Amino acid sequence: MFWLLLIASYLIGSFPTALLVGKLIFGVDIRDHGSKNPGATNTLRVFGKKSAIFVLLVDLGKGALAAFLPLYFQLDAEPLYFGLAAVIGHCFPIFARFRGGKAIATTAGALLVANIPLFIIAYVSFFLVIYLTKYVFFGSISVGLSMVIYDFFSEKLEFEIVFLLFFFLLIFLHRSNIRNFILGVEPKINDKNLINDRIPPKNGGIKM
Repeated sequence: MFWLLLIASYLIGSFPTALLVGKLIFGVDIRDHGSKNPGATNTLRVFGKKSAIFVLLVDLGKGALAAFLPLYFQLDAEPLYFGLAAVIGHCFPIFARFRGGKAIATTAGALLVANIPLFIIAYVSFFLVIYLTKYVFFGSISVGLSMVIYDFFSEKLEFEIVFLLFFFLLIFLHRSNIRNFILGVEPKINDKNLINDRIPPKNGGIKM
């Protein structure tokens, strides 16, 4: 049952929300536009607020649903592992040729079910770092760093290696942002030029 639910969690995470919104409503592959990331932040940049909120909620729900599976089936296993399996699915989705997002929304959903205190710490850090730096990728990487620090100061180092690997995964996933930042071309969240990446719905369809 453990491995069956773990695989199911990965498949749940693999549901390519932003990719489907882009193709079904806007007629484009979001991975070819904006930052080229199929996540909520780039959805906001390319498709607008309504689409971004939808993508955010579904991606968050993927992590929450996966983390809830062992609780629902009364499996004696740590829910966080199943949430992280969904995160891996989100980043490397089998349904989208393994070209996925950067983990932040799905991780939030997993932590909401598995560890609420850690969720609060990680995402207060996320928004605080973005507020101070105006760079989303710095906030995203701070989520992983917060998780490592949280576990380091906990009574038992249950997830230190897992969280450390996750932190390095976030750095890997944001390598293009880091490169752009070093080159001085990474846009800040309040960059007015981001509106130029906006795409209208195809055929005058329903706006999201």
